[in-house]
Amino acid sequence: MSILSQPHYHPLPKSLLNTAHHHQCLPIRILCSTTTTTKKLKYNPGHHLVKESPPPRLTAPTPTNHHRVTLDDLTLQSTWSHRAWLATGCTTVAISLVKCVTAAADSHNWLEPILAGLVGYILADLGSGVYHWAIDNYGDASTPVFGLQIEAFQGHHKYPWTITRRQFANNLHALARVITFTVLPLDLAFNDPVLHGFVAVCSGCIMFSQQFHAWAHGTKSRLPQPVVVLQDAGVLVSRSQHAAHHRPPYNNNYCIVSGVWNGVLDEYRVFETLEMFVFFKLGVRPRSWSEPNYEWIQEESETEIPLLKQHFH
Repeated sequence: MSILSQPHYHPLPKSLLNTAHHHQCLPIRILCSTTTTTKKLKYNPGHHLVKESPPPRLTAPTPTNHHRVTLDDLTLQSTWSHRAWLATGCTTVAISLVKCVTAAADSHNWLEPILAGLVGYILADLGSGVYHWAIDNYGDASTPVFGLQIEAFQGHHKYPWTITRRQFANNLHALARVITFTVLPLDLAFNDPVLHGFVAVCSGCIMFSQQFHAWAHGTKSRLPQPVVVLQDAGVLVSRSQHAAHHRPPYNNNYCIVSGVWNGVLDEYRVFETLEMFVFFKLGVRPRSWSEPNYEWIQEESETEIPLLKQHFH
């Protein structure tokens, strides 16, 4: 049932009091019920009573920077170009490894090349963390040279499950291209077993780091058993360790080869110190100071939910 209110008159400005008989004060009737709302009215000098505009509605921003990815998205599939770059990257690493083994066999010196390979493995994990931190926090799609990688890694925070659906060459071709141009000159110029021991292991780990990253997002039941064993042994970055990188505050566990550096870097706040240095020197704020924003919230669809639920089982 509606309730009829008493007539309400809006007072005229003082400047019009002396000529009030020339203006008409209109009574306003307001109906109140469970389905009606009171609209605030205001006096208009043009002798009309008008409604005030309602306040603007606040809505969540619509993410526009990242392409919404589905399971059958062509961006997840390998092309012949991807396969070609992966093949050349693997070839250059294999040549370096063969040169290491051959030279070590000729000199009967195995200890130093093996130790060099171990150093390469450890430094590859550190390098993956530094690079991952940098492209997570600085730059965008328009950044020269690294723009596509930056966009891909930032989009990965929104759709982390997609890396498990990327085809092999699609996932590795960008790093394979870098390895090709870096390692090939070393293959042609040097024969030292220690150098190639370091180069072969370090470059191989860097090139395949994205695959280690994909396995860290994989379901344990779907991963090859040797991969699970290596993850549990700490040789490859584990699923549980990398899962922390995708939870607030999104500023830790950046290393994606073995993850051996993550504890040290996070405990001593190495990346936070670097962020402060960059901010005071260049005035650039890292994303980790303000993220996650709306666009970093993981999206789920009917096809994504089962995958997300199984990630870290």
